[in-house]
Amino acid sequence: MKNSKGKYAWTVKIGEKGQFVIPKEARDLFEIHPGDTIIVLADKKKGIAIPPKNTFAELATRIFAESSEEDEN
Repeated sequence: MKNSKGKYAWTVKIGEKGQFVIPKEARDLFEIHPGDTIIVLADKKKGIAIPPKNTFAELATRIFAESSEEDEN
């Protein structure tokens, strides 16, 4: 399903081992390939998110910058 302004939605089924397949259209859109590592974020109230893989380095930088700032205080 495609919505305006770059918004997309897909449905997936969860297998017996808790696994699901990222739909091909989503893999193509976000350039996810076999062997890639992705990060899964979760918030108990907001749900699960899989951010684009190119944001992983930026996220890690933010996390470690925040923890080093706390260490200095």
